[in-house]
Amino acid sequence: MSRLEAALQDLRTLDTLATRDNALTRRDARAQLLVTLGFLVTVVSFDRYRVAALLPLVLFPAVLAAWGEVPGRTLWRALALAAPLALMVGLFNPLLDRTPMLGLGALQISGGWVSFSSIVLRVALTVSAAVILVAGCGMPGLCAAMVRLGVPSVFTVQLLFLHRYLFVLSGEALRLGSAYRLRAGARRLDLALYASLTGQLLLRALARAQRVHQAMLARGFDGELRTLDGLRWQPADTLFVTGWLAFFVLVRSVDLPLALGRLVTGVLVGLLAGLGT
Repeated sequence: MSRLEAALQDLRTLDTLATRDNALTRRDARAQLLVTLGFLVTVVSFDRYRVAALLPLVLFPAVLAAWGEVPGRTLWRALALAAPLALMVGLFNPLLDRTPMLGLGALQISGGWVSFSSIVLRVALTVSAAVILVAGCGMPGLCAAMVRLGVPSVFTVQLLFLHRYLFVLSGEALRLGSAYRLRAGARRLDLALYASLTGQLLLRALARAQRVHQAMLARGFDGELRTLDGLRWQPADTLFVTGWLAFFVLVRSVDLPLALGRLVTGVLVGLLAGLGT
């Protein structure tokens, strides 16, 4: 299976997961969107040198992935796609920021490595949250929730069309690649042939998208998507939102790993003092 086919399979998997009945999909899409936005704001609000304080936030994607029965393979593939971006953003931090911040015996860890670790962790958290959000409510449900929360419909319609156009473009790419392999065998693509195939791919995908648009116009499409969103806010959704937002406020206000470390240290010191007496 090629990387493109694997990416398409993951997108279809997310759409399929959104149709299941589980603890995550039973939550209103607006509740999931609000909680995810609160999570993203919390993640980006931390200082670049705070890595340990971000660790409790791993609980959010871990719990929601378990509730939504999201396969770990799907999350790992999404993280693998985002990994090059994180590496490019933080690649030069260890070279530019060499101020020692941590010491492990003779090993000194500079601020650049700490900020680099923070960037990688932030990217992993935000990408995981985005994937789980789509798996929990699906792209149509997500767009419906955005409309109900006041987002302009022109933006949500474009977002939904972009999601659907990805399948059109990738489907044409797979057919074009299969046709090339059947005719050229194991011959590798050179730059000129690659440019020609890319141009043909865009033209074929554009032609198909135009046919789809003409079919939509023939059926009365006027720029608004009218779907049966089925959004029903329940008391459990209120508890879901307030509980997670309270957790985010707690993590942002208190350094939980540091507080836990001090608590454990205090308990151990007390026990040792009691044994000594």
